[in-house]
Amino acid sequence: MLSDNTKIHLIKQLDVTDLSGEKVMIDFSTGKYFLLKGSANEIWDMLSEDVTIAEIKDSLMKIYDVDEETCSASVNSFILQMQKNGFVELQNN
Repeated sequence: MLSDNTKIHLIKQLDVTDLSGEKVMIDFSTGKYFLLKGSANEIWDMLSEDVTIAEIKDSLMKIYDVDEETCSASVNSFILQMQKNGFVELQNN
């Protein structure tokens, strides 16, 4: 579980295309592509600047009707997947 104070820093720029409210991200160095839907779109947009887990959760809870526990689980899962793919680095404060 990530701390609310964990800062996320984008370390790999990907080619991102918006398609009807979804984002398609292509990592040309690996040939992999990813489809982002729903809240993943908002999280990805927030990663354009360094942001904390707490800031992401606060923003998403204003947009979506979701409880904090569900929001935390979703944010953590997405960020850890982005880290696993080498797109972000985590900085614990």
